Amino acid sequence: MAVDLHTTVAERLQESDQRYTRGRRALVDVLEQATRPLTIQEILQRDRGLAQSSAYRNLVLMEATGVVHRVVSTDEFARFELAEHLTDHHHHHLICTQCGQVADFTVSPEVEEALDRALSRAADDAGFEVQDHRLDLVGRCRRCA
Repeated sequence: MAVDLHTTVAERLQESDQRYTRGRRALVDVLEQATRPLTIQEILQRDRGLAQSSAYRNLVLMEATGVVHRVVSTDEFARFELAEHLTDHHHHHLICTQCGQVADFTVSPEVEEALDRALSRAADDAGFEVQDHRLDLVGRCRRCA
């Protein structure tokens, strides 16, 4: 998947007249290996060759081009992950209101289909066209509970 992922990211950036630099590739590599959304500090710990200022600038740019998704939590740190259309891994988030930790979770295909139907009905009632959905469960993690 890495070759296809990097090719897709390069094409997406090129559509916005941006280059797929070594630093951006390193960020994609770190996010691809992650099992949950990461803060900038966590990203920098996983690749010590990245500079904080350029990592943040590149994440913001890649978010604007649809390569990266920002997950907002209850603490002061945003977390970043690859956009779902790049990973083919649809998931949701558990967000701890106490420590700010974010964890990914999935549901069964049957639950996902029921959720899609319910959300589509709600959107139809509001005259809203759904492109995708994100579900964040907010509460306290096991450690904070």
